[in-house]
Amino acid sequence: MRFRGWGSLLLSALLCAAFAGCSSSMKNASGPPSITSQPASHAVMVGQTATFMVTAAGATPLTYQWSKNGTGISGATSASYTTPAATLADNGAQFTVTIGNSLGKATSNAATLTVTAAAAGTDVLTYHNDVARTGQNLNETTLTPANLNSSTFGKIGFDAADGLVDAQPLVVSNLTIPGQGVHNVLYVVSEHDSAYAYDADNGASLWQVSLLPAGETTSDDRGCGQVTPEIGITSTPVIDRTRGPNGAIYIVAMSKNGGQYFQRIHAVDLATGAELFGGPKVVQASYPGTGDNSSGGNVIFDPAQYKERAGLLLLNGVLYTGWASHCDITPYTGWIIAYDPSSLAQTTVLNVTPNGSEGSLWNSGAGPAADAAGNIYFLDANGDFDTTLNANGFPSSGDFGNAFIKLSTSGGLAVADYFATFDTVQQSSVDGDLGSGGALVLPDLKDNVGKTWHLAVGAGKDGNIYVVNRDSMGKFNPSANNNYQTITGGVSGGVFAMPAYFNNTIFYGDVGGTLKAFAISNAQLSNAPIAQTANSFGYPGTTPAISANGTSNAIVWAVENSSPAVLHAYDATNLANELYNSNQAGSRDQFGNGNKFITPTIVNGKVYVGTPNGVAIFGLLP
Repeated sequence: MRFRGWGSLLLSALLCAAFAGCSSSMKNASGPPSITSQPASHAVMVGQTATFMVTAAGATPLTYQWSKNGTGISGATSASYTTPAATLADNGAQFTVTIGNSLGKATSNAATLTVTAAAAGTDVLTYHNDVARTGQNLNETTLTPANLNSSTFGKIGFDAADGLVDAQPLVVSNLTIPGQGVHNVLYVVSEHDSAYAYDADNGASLWQVSLLPAGETTSDDRGCGQVTPEIGITSTPVIDRTRGPNGAIYIVAMSKNGGQYFQRIHAVDLATGAELFGGPKVVQASYPGTGDNSSGGNVIFDPAQYKERAGLLLLNGVLYTGWASHCDITPYTGWIIAYDPSSLAQTTVLNVTPNGSEGSLWNSGAGPAADAAGNIYFLDANGDFDTTLNANGFPSSGDFGNAFIKLSTSGGLAVADYFATFDTVQQSSVDGDLGSGGALVLPDLKDNVGKTWHLAVGAGKDGNIYVVNRDSMGKFNPSANNNYQTITGGVSGGVFAMPAYFNNTIFYGDVGGTLKAFAISNAQLSNAPIAQTANSFGYPGTTPAISANGTSNAIVWAVENSSPAVLHAYDATNLANELYNSNQAGSRDQFGNGNKFITPTIVNGKVYVGTPNGVAIFGLLP
C-alpha cells in the first residue's frame, strides 16, 4: 500500500508520535528543511581561509545559498563554504546559509568570522600560496623595493637535501616541536624520497625522514629524461595545520621493489616526521572505460606509468592528486584521484580520457586551481579528444585530451565544463598542447557596465593566453574558439610554467621570452604587455611569485634556469626595474646549477629556492 503527499506525512507523524524510537532525522526526512547543526564561528589570521558548514534534514533535494552580511555569495551553493583568503576588512563578517526544498526554507544562525593581523609569521601551506594559485604573499613586511639590493640582500644560508628538490618549499610559522620549543619551519622534499624539517630562520635541522619502505628504492627514470636519475617525491606537498596532534604534511612518493613500482600517499606529522592515520596508503584505482590499459570494462591505474608532478590540492576537506606520464610513453590516461585527509581512504576517482589515451596532468608542477565554490580547474596534456559532441556539447566518449577543464566536487568528481581550442586534435598530434601550463583562478572582476565576471587564465605550448569564463567556458567548436578572451601570441615562446596575479595584473614568463605584465581593466587582459623585463628566460621560462605588504612594496620574484641559476627580483609596478639578481655580487649569492620548474617561496623576510641538492635561502644580510 502506498501513501502520497500530505497523507504520507500525516501517517509518518502519527507513527512517530506513537513510537518513541523515531529519530529527529526520521521526523524531518520528508518535511521542510530543518537545521540540525548550525555553522560555527571561526577565527583566522589575514591570508587564511575559513570553512563554514551546515547539516540539515528535510525532503530532498535540498538547496543551499550562503550569504555574507546578508548578500548572497555567487557559487556558494553547497553544504559548506570556504572563504577566499581573509583580509582585515572581513573581520566581523556574518555568514548565514538558507536551505530550501519544495516545502519551504530555513535560514541558519549567523556565524562570525574574526580576522586578526598575521602574527609573528605567515604560512605557505600549498603550491603558489593559495588554491587559486595566485602566487602572492600579501603579508610581507620585511622585504621592500627600498632594501632589495646586493648591498643589503643576498644568500644567507643553504639547507641540504639528498636529491633534486623539484617541489616548492613550504613554511609553517610558530610550530611547537616537542622538546625543541617553537619554530618557524621550512619543509623540503627530495627525489630521493626524503622529507626534511628545518628551522626556517637559522637552518637548524629539526627532523629528517625517509619515506622509502624497507627493501625498496626510489624509481628509476622510466626511460624518460624529465625527472632523472631517480623519481621519488616530485610534486609540491600540501599542509593542513588542523590534522593530527601537530598538523600534517601530505606527500606522494614513488618507489620500487625490483620490477614492481609503487605510488604512496603519506601523511607526516609536522612536528615529528612520524606517519599519521595508518599511512602510507598505496595508490590503486580503476575507472569505467575501454581506453589505454583497460581490462574488463575498466581502465586500470598502473603506478609504473605515472608520476605525481602537479602540486597537491587540499580543498574543503578533500585531498586531490593529478597524475602525469613519463614523457609520452604509453599506455597512460588522465587520472584525478581524491583522498580523505583524516584517514587516507580513497574517496573518488575520475579519468578524463577513459575511452582513449594520454591526456595526463603535469602542468610543469603547478597544482590544480580552485574557486570559492569548490570547483577545480586545470589544463590537461595532449591526448584523445572526441570531436563528436553529445547534446550538452561534451565529448561523446568522455575523452577530454588537451583541454581547459572544470571539475565539480559536490558528490564526487565530474567534468562540469571545459574549453578546447578549435585545433585541439591537430595540436595534440604535434605535442602543441595546453598541458604544460598551470591554471590560475582570478578574483571576481567587473566590466565597464558593472557586470561581475568569474574568470580563469591559462596558457600552454601554442603561444596564446586563454581567458575563460568559469560560468561558461566555451566548450569545443571546430571552426572558432568560443572562450572569453584570447591573447594571440601573448606568450609566443610557449608556456612551461604558470602565471602569478597581483593587483589587477597577470605576470607570465614564456620560454626564451621576457617576464611580462598584462594589465586587467574592465575584466579584460591587455592585448600586449604593459611592462616586461630586460632579460629573457631560457627553457622552461619562469613561474613568478609575488611578495607585498597589501598593495604596497610589491616585488616580483623569478628563477632563471641557467648555469649558475639566477634569482631575480623586479619592481612589480615596472618590470624593467630589476631590483636584485643573484649574480650582482659575483659568486657570493650564487647557488649552483638551475633546476627546471622551480617556484620560489617568499615569506617572513626570506626567499627559499629549490636546487638540485637542497634549498638556497636569501634574506637581508647581517
